[in-house]
Amino acid sequence: MTNSDTICAISTAQGMGAIAVLRLSGAEAFSVCEKVFIPAKRAKRLSQQAGNSVHFGRINDGEKDIDEVLVSVFRAPHSFTGEDIVEIACHGAPYIQQLLLQLLIKNGARLAQPGEFTQRAFLNGKMDLSQAEAVADLISAQSEAARRVALQQMRGGFSDELISLRERLLWFISLIELELDFSEEDVEFADRDELRALVNEIAAHIKRLVNSFSLGNVLKNGIPVAIVGHTNVGKSTLLNALLNEERAIVSDIHGTTRDAIEDSVNLGGISFRFIDTAGIRSTTDQIENIGIALTYNKIKQASIVLLLLDVNDKEEKMHQAISQIKQKIDSAHQQLIVVINKSDLCDLETLKSKFSKDAFSELSDSDNLIAISAKGRQNLDLLIAELLKSVDLNAINNNEVIVTNARHHEALSKAFDSLARVKEGLENNISGDFLAQDIREVLHYIGSITGQISSDEILGNIFKNFCIGK
Repeated sequence: MTNSDTICAISTAQGMGAIAVLRLSGAEAFSVCEKVFIPAKRAKRLSQQAGNSVHFGRINDGEKDIDEVLVSVFRAPHSFTGEDIVEIACHGAPYIQQLLLQLLIKNGARLAQPGEFTQRAFLNGKMDLSQAEAVADLISAQSEAARRVALQQMRGGFSDELISLRERLLWFISLIELELDFSEEDVEFADRDELRALVNEIAAHIKRLVNSFSLGNVLKNGIPVAIVGHTNVGKSTLLNALLNEERAIVSDIHGTTRDAIEDSVNLGGISFRFIDTAGIRSTTDQIENIGIALTYNKIKQASIVLLLLDVNDKEEKMHQAISQIKQKIDSAHQQLIVVINKSDLCDLETLKSKFSKDAFSELSDSDNLIAISAKGRQNLDLLIAELLKSVDLNAINNNEVIVTNARHHEALSKAFDSLARVKEGLENNISGDFLAQDIREVLHYIGSITGQISSDEILGNIFKNFCIGK
């Protein structure tokens, strides 16, 4: 990418709509647009217009009228990229969009690469690297929680924390390196007790950020929920009820579901990815056995496992199902919710006496038990409430910083490991030059998140995943 070029792209989604927006950014943005834009009522040229202003006119290709448009003017440095920007709002026919794009390219602009507008915003100091990545997260947000986390990060909440931590460490490393200049005089400028306290504080802070990634990752990509159980307990019926559509085939025939059926739904502002799996049973059907093996794989990948039991099944079969699934899940990282289905076929008193949590010795305190009717859509609200309990909504509602980016998680993990070496070095009274080297590593990993330390390779990997026009 050449940052001196004037770039252009369609910034709205592909397809037909009422309006589409084309964006130009660069030193020649005004002059390129002036070659094709004729303002109404003999208004001043775009290069003479004030920033943050909108102008009506038409786009011409020579003597040929293309479209009537609104043109927005943003002057450097008060724009998204920090450069002169022109945004053309035209009618949304794909043919018109492509015609205008080709016209801009013919008159001196270059087609933007994926993420090039945001990359220029980063390079021109309009945002740091973590904020730039949050732009992509905000565009792809599938739920209210994902939107809030991405917006907070884009506004600099995450960056502010990291910059504060980094500045405090920089102060100490400067004192340590000053000691190295006076090594022959054996002086100590950096108080080791203060440094030890600071390192412990920062390590605890970074550890919290590292741990928040488990929540951030599922908020960003959706919480995977595996619906499992024996055949004909109502797994597909429950999936259809949660999605509010006939997504899976429902039949009285055993073994109808042979593959994993997956779909997402937004519940209470959180995106859940529900996975209907093949019923677990002993069978000689080779295809069905492949589906059952896939069920066990989906259980390993799920954050929440919904085990469905049929209210009409014998207690022995229920206990067997619970024990079988409990052996397959990691109780430290996965939540089990046992769901007694078809409760409409059983009276309330029987439900209370027969299906209390005390009746299942296999269940631990962290496991949950709910009675529902998937077909009758009874008590689905209780199940949804239980699903939402698995998410730390307090962290979201309190606007706590939550790490959602795998690159950030890796850098923070490495920074935490480097801090552990600093702590070990302080305990062993190692020399200042070795101590400074470990602190530099911490600074490097923290700085790589915000872009204070970056490389062309890192930037290329980040921005190649953006959509063109952003």
